Amino acid sequence: MKVISKADIVLFSIIILICLGLLFIFKMNSKPGYSVRIMVDGELVETFDINQDKEYNLKTDLGENVIVIDKGEVYVSEADCPDKICVNHAKISNVGETIICLPHKLVVEIDEE
Repeated sequence: MKVISKADIVLFSIIILICLGLLFIFKMNSKPGYSVRIMVDGELVETFDINQDKEYNLKTDLGENVIVIDKGEVYVSEADCPDKICVNHAKISNVGETIICLPHKLVVEIDEE
């Protein structure tokens, strides 16, 4: 049976500190977005200003999603897909963040333009 040595604890601590540092740097460099791009199957469907509250009902042959822009944050409030991963996703607001619904081939992305 192996015992955890002091070197193992130090190495594990260093790895945790590096990960936390990278997370902090990533969060500090994230920029708020200016627009929301909605794409289905790789095709741009709509673009909205992220600062204008809106509810957008997207109906395609693949299914239906309700995308909500509220106070600079975007989320999917309803979907008729079986797994509901897009509905359970956290709200997004920074450039490069996305919400994806694979069954409906939907991508909701925050853009800087």
